Amino acid sequence: MPLHNQLLVNGYTNNAIKSEAAAVEWMQSLVDSINMKTIQGPYASYVTKEGNRGLTCIVMIETSHIALHVWDEPNPAEIQFDLYTCGELPEEEILKKLENELGLIDYHYMVLERETGFNVLNKSRGGYNGNVDTLFESQIDFE
Repeated sequence: MPLHNQLLVNGYTNNAIKSEAAAVEWMQSLVDSINMKTIQGPYASYVTKEGNRGLTCIVMIETSHIALHVWDEPNPAEIQFDLYTCGELPEEEILKKLENELGLIDYHYMVLERETGFNVLNKSRGGYNGNVDTLFESQIDFE
């Protein structure tokens, strides 16, 4: 029976990725490092519209999808990441890759099991240094 797990991450980086080619390379390396299989993509596009400037990268995987969004106008830049899979979800490995390779700091994450609804399996905070007001502090209790 397939699993239905989703990892959602919202955070910041002081080193925003802006290159479409670099984003595609990073996304494929993520897929490979967590032993998933690409079926389409990865694809990336940089949006130059003021107020929404940044990069989006997506990949369809055999067990669903992965999406990365980086808005580089704010300082620090904002990152949102979404991985949905019907397979195992190595959340710690993914978070470390986001931290070490994309400079993810001061973030919240949530793991949902979605087979019969939106069941929260885990939610936590990482990389917090007290210097940034986080995106969802008032919306979700992470304590």
